[in-house]
Amino acid sequence: MPAIVSGLLLLGSVQTFAQSNYKESSNSFARYTQSGDLKNLESAKKFIDETYKNRRDSNSARVNVLRAMIYSAMAYADSTRSIKNPSDPIDITYESVNKIRKRDWENYSSEFNYIKQNLAASHIYKAKKALEKEDYAGAYESYLKVRDLNIQNYDVTYNLALLAAQTEQYAAATAYYNNLLKRGDAPVEYYLELAEVHKRNGDSQAVLNILHDARTKFPENKQVLMNLVQLFAQRNEYKAIAPIIDEAVAHEPENIDLNYLAGYANESVGNIEIAKRYYGKILQLEPNNYEANLALGLIFLNNFLQDSDNVEAQYQAQNLLLKANEIRPYDVNALKSLSLYYERSGDLAQLDRVKLLLNQLSNN
Repeated sequence: MPAIVSGLLLLGSVQTFAQSNYKESSNSFARYTQSGDLKNLESAKKFIDETYKNRRDSNSARVNVLRAMIYSAMAYADSTRSIKNPSDPIDITYESVNKIRKRDWENYSSEFNYIKQNLAASHIYKAKKALEKEDYAGAYESYLKVRDLNIQNYDVTYNLALLAAQTEQYAAATAYYNNLLKRGDAPVEYYLELAEVHKRNGDSQAVLNILHDARTKFPENKQVLMNLVQLFAQRNEYKAIAPIIDEAVAHEPENIDLNYLAGYANESVGNIEIAKRYYGKILQLEPNNYEANLALGLIFLNNFLQDSDNVEAQYQAQNLLLKANEIRPYDVNALKSLSLYYERSGDLAQLDRVKLLLNQLSNN
C-alpha cells in the first residue's frame, strides 16, 4: 500500500513538473511576442521540448498548439537558424499541427491563424532564397505550400503561374493564369504572359485567342497590338494585318520593318495605293532600302506591263528597279524584274545584258 501511494505521489510530481514547463514555455513565448527577442523564443522552445517528452503531453492539443506557435515563429524569425534543432522548425511545426484534431482547432482559431501566417512567411522566404539561386523548382514547391495554407492575404497564384511557366509546367501555368483572368481585374501583363506560355507550348491558336481577348479588354495597348501583328505575320495572315497595321505604324512611324509589313499586307489584299504609300515612306526614311525599291518598282512594273502607254509607270519602274539592282547587283529578283521591263520597253541591248547575267548566276 505505501508503494502504491508513493507511486501516485511520483506521478503527481511528474504532472506538476510538466505543467510547470508548459507554463514557463507559455510565459517565455508571451515575452517573445512583446519583445521580439530570440532569447525568449529559445527559452520557450526549451521548456516546450521538456513538456513534449511526456507521452501524454505530446498528444495534448494545447501543448501541440503552443509548440506549433513557438516553432512556426522560429521558422520565420530565425531565418539563419541560429537556434539549433534536430530538424527544420517548419517540419516540427507541421508535426505538431498534424497531431491536432480538426474539431480542436475551433478552440484555437487565433492561434491557428498565427501559425499559418508564420508558415506562409517562412515558405515565401525559402522561395526567395531559391530564386536567388535560380532554383525555380524549389521556389515553386515553396509557393505550393503557401497555397495549401489557404491564407487570404497571400495571393500566391501569380507567383505559381510564373514559376510553373519557368519550370515548363505549361498546363499548370495556364490553369493559374486562367484563374487570375477570371477575377475580371487582371492587368494586361497577365494576358501577355499567358500568351507567352502558349507560345512556348507551341499552341499558336491559343496565343491568338488570348491576344484577341486582351485586345478586346485593352484596345489601346501597344504591346497587345504588336504581338497580334507579329503573330499574323508569322502565320501569313495578311488579310488580318491590313485593318490594324495603320494603328501599329502610328506607334512606331519610323520603324522600317513595320512600314514594309504594312505595305506588303495591303498589297496582298489589293490595297495598292496604300501599299505604295508605305513603300514610299520607307524610301523617304531609307532611300537605299532594297526591299522597298524592289516592291514599289514591281507595282509600277505591273502597271506598265498592263498598259505600255503608262509613261509614269514606265519611268518609275525603271528608276526603282535599277536602284534595287544597284543596291544588290547580283540579286535574281531584281534582275528578273528588269528583264521583264526591258522586254516590254523594247530595249533589247539591256535585255541581253540582263539575261546574260542571269544565265551566269544560274550556272554558278
